[in-house]
Parts: sequence; C-alpha cells; structure tokens
Amino acid sequence: MEIKYEIYIAAKPEEVWKILVSKEESGKIFHGCGIESDFKIGSKYAYIGPGIAGDRTSHVEGKILEIIPNQLLSTSMVVGSVYGAHYADFESRTIYKLEAFGKLTRLILINDQIKEGDPSYQRSADGGWARVLSSIKSLAETGKPLELPMD
Repeated sequence: MEIKYEIYIAAKPEEVWKILVSKEESGKIFHGCGIESDFKIGSKYAYIGPGIAGDRTSHVEGKILEIIPNQLLSTSMVVGSVYGAHYADFESRTIYKLEAFGKLTRLILINDQIKEGDPSYQRSADGGWARVLSSIKSLAETGKPLELPMD
C-alpha cells in the first residue's frame, strides 16, 4: 500500500529542509516531538517528545535510508514501541522529495511499503499526512505551524 501527496510551498527548498531535519522546527509540526538523528545513511532517528512515557517518549522511529540535503530524505518508519510491541511488525518507508519549482518548493511525500493490517495506515491515509504537510507549508510560509488538535 502507498500514500502519496504533492504540495507547493512558497519557500526555498533549504527552508523546507530545515523544518524536516531540525529538532526544534520539526517539533513545531509534531506537537513538540522533534526529530533526533545524526542524519547519516544507516543511522537511527526518532521523533522524541512529551507522551505516555514522559518527556522523552519515542513516538516514531527508524533508520535513515537515503539523504541528499535539501532534496531527499528517505527513512524507514515504525510507531514507537511504547505504543505496543505489535507495531514492530509494521515498518514502512517515508520519502520526502524537495524540488525547486520557480520561486516555490514542490514537496512530494511518499509513504510506501505499508503492510496489510498496519494499524496506523488508516489514520495516515485519512488525513494524518495531509495535516502534517499543511503544517509544514504554514510554518515555511508564515513562520507559524497550524494549531492542529491532537487526535
């Protein structure tokens, strides 16, 4: 299964990239959960922030599969083990592609290699990714993420 979105952002690819790889900036779009990694191929990453295991809850984690600064970030992705061991069987892949498009950035998001029965698939397909991308767009264009409710 695959989820794919394409959006256009009135910002340079470098600005959008910073939102994706900066702990502080990514934390603005993921309810205070910022990405932590050294961003080398094969390295681990995690979105760490407040949650059911305290201030350093690992909500999503995986490995860096491919990285080209300001152009491409590909990762494996699994829901943090704190939410249940059953999620370990449902690793997928997320790809962010950034391309200059005139004065804009074309952001293509692909979440693929999703296994049948993945408990997080429906939430992602039913607007989860759309909300994330909308908040990235808002943050890049206005300096403020969307104030999305926790769902």
